[in-house]
Amino acid sequence: MWQQHLPIFPIAIPLLTAALMLLVRDKNRQLKITLGVLSLALQLVVAVTLLGMADGSIDTNWLHGVGVYLLGDWPAPFGIVVVVDRLAALMLVLTCILASATWWYATARWDRVGVHFHPLFQLLIMGLNGAFLTGDLFNLFVFFEVFLAASYGLMLHGSGRDRVRAGLHYIAVNLLASFLLLIAIALVYGVTGTLNMADLAAKVGHLSGGDRRLFEAAAAILGIAFLIKAAAWPLNYWLIDTYANTSPPVAAMFAIMTKVGIYSLLRIGSLLVPTGAPAAFGGDWMFPVGIATLAFGSFGLLATHQPERMASYCIVISSGTLLAALGMPGVTLTGPALYYLLSSVPATAAFFMLLEMVGRAQSFGSDLLAVSQEAFDLTDPESEDSSDDVIGIAIPAAMVFLGMSFIACALLIIGLPPLSGFVAKLSLLSAALKASGATGNAWILTATVLVSGFIGLMAFSRTGIRLFWSFSDIKVPRLRLNEALPVASLIAVCVVLTMRAGPIIQYLEQTAAYLDTPSSYISAVLARDSIRPVHEGGMYD
Repeated sequence: MWQQHLPIFPIAIPLLTAALMLLVRDKNRQLKITLGVLSLALQLVVAVTLLGMADGSIDTNWLHGVGVYLLGDWPAPFGIVVVVDRLAALMLVLTCILASATWWYATARWDRVGVHFHPLFQLLIMGLNGAFLTGDLFNLFVFFEVFLAASYGLMLHGSGRDRVRAGLHYIAVNLLASFLLLIAIALVYGVTGTLNMADLAAKVGHLSGGDRRLFEAAAAILGIAFLIKAAAWPLNYWLIDTYANTSPPVAAMFAIMTKVGIYSLLRIGSLLVPTGAPAAFGGDWMFPVGIATLAFGSFGLLATHQPERMASYCIVISSGTLLAALGMPGVTLTGPALYYLLSSVPATAAFFMLLEMVGRAQSFGSDLLAVSQEAFDLTDPESEDSSDDVIGIAIPAAMVFLGMSFIACALLIIGLPPLSGFVAKLSLLSAALKASGATGNAWILTATVLVSGFIGLMAFSRTGIRLFWSFSDIKVPRLRLNEALPVASLIAVCVVLTMRAGPIIQYLEQTAAYLDTPSSYISAVLARDSIRPVHEGGMYD
């Protein structure tokens, strides 16, 4: 049955596409773009299909709505497993939508300011999809390294001293985090004899004595590695310069990379904590870390005057909000937190790309692009004026589009009505006050989120005035359709989230309830038998 092979497609499709792109010469750019379109379109179809299968709207024989794919037909916990459930399928759809928009934007010019952009982009998607789908810790580490290795190349895509300096810091920090992750995985395997997440959930609750203390130490190291990747304070100093100095579509795609760390904390914590394992991935410690991260991002947003750095601080704010919400007791806030994630990722990604277009309207505009054009000889030899304001076809009322898009991004990120950012924050705060009975943590979360929103309102108002009203020599920029439409499409996604908030939040609350009962995941993974029977000696028939 073809459906049993569908869970591996989100990994196999970008991997095969990247391999094909490497066989195509750089001068055949149109062929690479065609391959990219086909890959992203097929991935979106697969992701939406998997979402329907996990939700039960598409008939399957999946146990508890959890799809398990055994690579090499080796049963868990001995073999590598790919697991699709409601949370993983949701992240696949979000990744594919974001990747489609940012890749579309990059085809306007940014894919030509360096080599191998398209294969690296496909490998980045492959690593992200694999991290969401993997069912064991070691392959989580492997897929982390895949998308990080691709992100290193994309981060340095182009030229400029600031970009190279920030890129080297980014590489060094992530190599350290990967080293910690590998140490933690080795300790976990030494104590438990397994790295399969379902098998770990069934075993670690029974650990005692020295084994339990060693596992707690390993879990703490693992948590630190995930917090570095999630941009939690004080481990997030690398993010601001990195995101501010990379190319706009790459920074927009990076908006989901910090969420992989948060996803890992949520995934492992939801499996281990309810089964009696040490509470290293949830509980009291995540809340203060999230509040501190949220405060750091808010004050950084107020202090900075560079729009790109402001967008980077918005990423930190979103990570802090998610960590604080997931650190509250119970799973009442998990559904609203996932809705906030679905809203914040497209909004911040659209903001990164929008700022590059807005910068063309300023008299000082696009220094970084000019450097890249000169370094890679992208100027038109037949044109007397090679500045980027003559690239593309003029869109009527371009300033109206840029201004309205800026307002939409501001409303989404700050959390003001009527868009999905407001719905997300309102759901978070109301759930916190109701579930916790207005305890101290609930009031701290409410006050911090409200103050952060007020600071964001001041910062965005100041930046909007400076970008659109403060200069008398503002010129109408020339935009391409494949620059304007990706930004508009991400904002449209947030509009759809607003209009369909009821059914979406209901789905996310069902996802939260599913995460609170890890027995469904554990039994589905461990009960999945190989197609061919295995004898006691470990040999197939």
